[in-house]
Amino acid sequence: MAGRRLTPGGALVLDSEGLAKLAAGDDRARAHLTSALRRGARVVVSAVTLTEVLRGGPRDAAVHRVLARITVVPVDAAIARRAGELLGATGLTGHRYAVDAVVAATALAQARPCLVLTSDPDDLHRLVEEPERPKAERLVVVHV
Repeated sequence: MAGRRLTPGGALVLDSEGLAKLAAGDDRARAHLTSALRRGARVVVSAVTLTEVLRGGPRDAAVHRVLARITVVPVDAAIARRAGELLGATGLTGHRYAVDAVVAATALAQARPCLVLTSDPDDLHRLVEEPERPKAERLVVVHV
């Protein structure tokens, strides 16, 4: 992302690794969070991501501290439908990609500029492709 200056507003979307790294205090993830907050971006995580991260034990405390400061976006019928369409459009199949597709659909519904912090940039890039949009308005997928 070096050299790209983001305009005010927009969103920062966390997948499971983005959320886990923030909870663990990862410097890169925190830098993205700080930048997002400075520009007034909405910081969100899909409700489905909680399934990947929370386990009901003491390690969840750090995740809950992060969740208290961000927005958890529910998976409604529109997001689920869009996620299925993304899977169909990309040819990705199976449950392995279902959560990524829900995260992608959640991100695509956010205001721009929008960054997605993920450990799986290849699949997310495929799912959020928007060739019809000007490049400056497309989602930015960042590996954490």
